[in-house]
Amino acid sequence: MTAAAEASAAPALPPRSGFVLGSLIVAFVVTVAYWVIWFFVDRAILASANTESYYVFENAFPVADTWLAVTALLGAIALRKRRATTLLWCLCAGSASLYLAGMDILFDLENGIYKAPTGDWGGVVVEALINAGTLFIGAYVVHWTWKHRRTLAALEGF
Repeated sequence: MTAAAEASAAPALPPRSGFVLGSLIVAFVVTVAYWVIWFFVDRAILASANTESYYVFENAFPVADTWLAVTALLGAIALRKRRATTLLWCLCAGSASLYLAGMDILFDLENGIYKAPTGDWGGVVVEALINAGTLFIGAYVVHWTWKHRRTLAALEGF
């Protein structure tokens, strides 16, 4: 079978699949990049506070963020390959993103991070963009996945 014939035989994906695929890839790349910078480059680039409690809080995230990164990558692979497991991995990635956003936003609100305690408004903007992106993308991926669950579950194989 030629590549063109295989492409035409592939099951149709729901609308906005490309946006979801891109979002999953971005989530994976940004999460990995964040922790590489945090642990191996200079955490001051990312830190929006310099208190001991802030560093303890941030250092509690790598395992949960690894779960987010892994599920986002598996969701992207499954979606790209048109696999039924797209349903599982996208719901896992989206819900992990929502949970992490909730944890981060609540910490930032309770600890005045959005008030720029170090005077670094650039850091606050970065933090707010991370929080908003994590919340929006997580909600969108869960909504999109659930809305198209029947189509995704009917995709070929696992």
